[in-house]
Amino acid sequence: MRDKEFAVRGIIKSLGLVFGDIGTSPIYTLTVIFLLAKPTENHVIGVLSLIVWTLVILVTVEYAWLAMSLGKKGEGGTIVLKETLVPLLKSGRQIALISLLSFIGISLLVGDGVITPAISILSAVEGLLLIPGLEKTRQEILIIIAGIIAIILFAFQRKGTEKVAGAFGPMMVMWFLSLTVSGVVSIFHVPSVIKAVNPYYAFKFLAENGITGFFVLSEVILCATGGEALYADMGHLGRTPIIRAWYFVFFALLLNYLGQGAFLIQHPGAKNVLFEMVFHEAGVLYVPFLVLSIIATVIASQAMISGMFSIFYQGITTHVMPLFKVDYTSTELRSQIYIGFVNWFLLISVLFIMFQFRESSRLAAAYGLAVTGTMTLTGIMMTWIFYLRRNMVRAGVSLLVTFVDTAYLLSNTYKIPHGGYWSIIIAAIPLGIILVYTNGQKKLYRSLEPLPLENFLEKYKEMYRTTNKIKGTALYFARDIQRVPPYIVNTMFNNNIIYEDNIIVSIVRRDDPFGITGFFNACYAEGLRSFEIQLGYMEVVDVEEILKEAGIDEKTIFYGLEDIATRNIVWKLFSIFKRLTPAYVQFYKLPPGKLHGVITRVEM
Repeated sequence: MRDKEFAVRGIIKSLGLVFGDIGTSPIYTLTVIFLLAKPTENHVIGVLSLIVWTLVILVTVEYAWLAMSLGKKGEGGTIVLKETLVPLLKSGRQIALISLLSFIGISLLVGDGVITPAISILSAVEGLLLIPGLEKTRQEILIIIAGIIAIILFAFQRKGTEKVAGAFGPMMVMWFLSLTVSGVVSIFHVPSVIKAVNPYYAFKFLAENGITGFFVLSEVILCATGGEALYADMGHLGRTPIIRAWYFVFFALLLNYLGQGAFLIQHPGAKNVLFEMVFHEAGVLYVPFLVLSIIATVIASQAMISGMFSIFYQGITTHVMPLFKVDYTSTELRSQIYIGFVNWFLLISVLFIMFQFRESSRLAAAYGLAVTGTMTLTGIMMTWIFYLRRNMVRAGVSLLVTFVDTAYLLSNTYKIPHGGYWSIIIAAIPLGIILVYTNGQKKLYRSLEPLPLENFLEKYKEMYRTTNKIKGTALYFARDIQRVPPYIVNTMFNNNIIYEDNIIVSIVRRDDPFGITGFFNACYAEGLRSFEIQLGYMEVVDVEEILKEAGIDEKTIFYGLEDIATRNIVWKLFSIFKRLTPAYVQFYKLPPGKLHGVITRVEM
């Protein structure tokens, strides 16, 4: 009995945390599609068939079956795919290619993440136009209302979502039930829409409409936006509750889309299909449904924001992004994080997109490009993994799915001149940061010219024997103990600062997402030891606590700071990133009273 209760609770949580984006797609999908196609009965049946099979192939097969089987210790997402694939590759060029593809995938998710709240909230607010007396509300007013909702949502992030997260699931249960009921009521009037589950009508629509039919795919994909969250959010709840919840969500979406199609066949002049259908069926319940739809879009946006924080945190811990300041918003759940830079970057971008496009139907012109790009990259990486693991059945299915992804991506290129370029511009910002930062770190490491451990030990032993030592323990941080950073050399040999006990600490991120171990690695000479902290790339670590548990009671913590001198515009940008983001000792929240930064001037 308790197991059943736990399973139901997991499903309800999944509805709130994972399915908000895909669950609010019915608000705008059919409305936008029939701006491109005439709402004749044959067209409606054909489009419904495309929607059904898009949900089956791109969400159920690609994410629920294939991608979720590739999770590592329950974690999913683009970075997990990269971390799974890289150990299987032998060539350095292949590893570089996969790294670049994963960087593009992360950046496209950010581009998608900006448009999700903008289109969801704006389309729900536009439902106010159906309330008697509000029909003539100016679009500027609707944009301001949507903007205020977005500002409140983003301003709330610093306080954490732990307190309200419990309400998300039950609210989304109500949302999906209302979608199901409204869809079923409408299907009763035109039961022939059920034949859309036959893929014949999807192929027939594409064959009869040629290039127009192909470009309609660029709007059909809107029904699957948020499908990638099944895999990306797997670490929060686990695979089983998400897949079980998806069965419920799939049928709710299926019935609602079929119901909207039935309504459209009867009312081909409908401009806002979902809201007009509900208003027509039960006018008295319209306002509660509208309020529920706005709540659902806020929940969808919240899930996206939390997802963005997770993506950036993964980027920070795998050394592909600068060390943005991270705050922990929950005393119990260390996975609940807040990254100020990401929060305000998203809010400014969302508000800009709302005011730039003004209407949700025009905003759909920018939506889908980033999603299909992410899905295609996921398909390529999955196919490669299955092939290298000799799982030919899944590799074959994954390859077919990737071809479908590519078809959707190509159809979305039609959107580039109609506003799609904005999702590329937004995605280019995190991609630029990643490329500048990763290449800058490599260049900086080479420019610092660390001292080989052998040479360091020679000089250290002599200094330790002949120099007056300071009582207590000093900590130093180094990426690799075999290559000693210049700041340690300067501190000990140039400034003659040597403590009785000197410990060099290395923090090593492992290939798997979870697990933390701290241990003394070696004693290299009298008064010189090394301590290694190994942790999964998803772990949030308390370095001070691990050091205490190991019995280390340091008096001073030395760390390196670089004063970068360069004329190269790219490295100047890199030096700005370094100055604006906290040093790693601040990132790991080490006690500020013990910290001593040692500056090394570097020519790049």
